[in-house]
Amino acid sequence: MENFIENKVAKSGLITIDLIDFLAEKPIEVIDIANQLWQGLALKEQDFREFLKTNNWAQFQGKYVGVYCSADAIIPHWAYMLVASALQPYAELVLFGDVNQVKQSIILNEVNNLISSEFENSRVIIKGCGELDLNPDVYLAITQKLQPVAKSIMYGEPCSTVPIYKQPKP
Repeated sequence: MENFIENKVAKSGLITIDLIDFLAEKPIEVIDIANQLWQGLALKEQDFREFLKTNNWAQFQGKYVGVYCSADAIIPHWAYMLVASALQPYAELVLFGDVNQVKQSIILNEVNNLISSEFENSRVIIKGCGELDLNPDVYLAITQKLQPVAKSIMYGEPCSTVPIYKQPKP
């Protein structure tokens, strides 16, 4: 008899979701409004509008763009709206935040757009301990999305999971 190693995890029908896969090579750029502040303190509308007119917005073509301010300054909401307006013809999506916050938002958006019926009566593992420390709201969203349809939801790795939800037996 041959020594045969059986992959029981592969045969189990478990579906593993790695939330990092939802980023899928999306190009991300950020715009830091702090670079446009007068003396690092305040935003002057006239100067900011000049920046908006002269900036090369085409460089953001097809990219996900985060807009934020790294300085401890009060930025009026209209400033973010003006940047979003300038990016509209070019950017794939404009979000608030730095690179990490944009990644979190993209993943959350992808979770919300998941077609949950594809996981009907499935045993799902939500992979943990990835390369990006995800916010709890991503895990809340995936649980709410899958619980109505999945047979079970677990967190972790196939060899060591934490049970989250198990569909009650009829």
